[in-house]
Amino acid sequence: MNPYASFLGPLDPRQVIASTPARLRESLDSLGEARANQSPAPGKWSVREILCHLADCEIVFAYRLRQTLAEPHHVIQPFDQDIWARNYAAYDAPAALAVFTAVRDFNTRLIASLPAEAFSKPVSHPERGAMTFQTIVETMGGHDLNHLAQIEKIIAIR
Repeated sequence: MNPYASFLGPLDPRQVIASTPARLRESLDSLGEARANQSPAPGKWSVREILCHLADCEIVFAYRLRQTLAEPHHVIQPFDQDIWARNYAAYDAPAALAVFTAVRDFNTRLIASLPAEAFSKPVSHPERGAMTFQTIVETMGGHDLNHLAQIEKIIAIR
């Protein structure tokens, strides 16, 4: 089960994940750092917090991709994003974007280097069940699109 598949639709996840850093940079530039710190509503993440979340997730994806390749039938370790988010006040938006961009570049280079058979390597998630390496890549793309849409909605609020 991939909860982000609906965001991806027919799009190629590799193209989506490759284009996300530039899209995030454009969004942050158009919004400005002051507005990036403003929550759109009580209990909702600001753009800065979304960028922090994306940086955290990219670090997690880096580990998941590599462990899936390294271990037979790797079991993914879930994490609680809300608990991780408790520390987001420590980071500014440019720093979060820089981490995301650097780790994403590292991940896209890894993905591009792999033979086709690597994408069918099995992995499992305790909450989502059996998956493949390809499912992780698709999750990355759908997750990006979900948060890019959130950021676009925040930008549209003037």
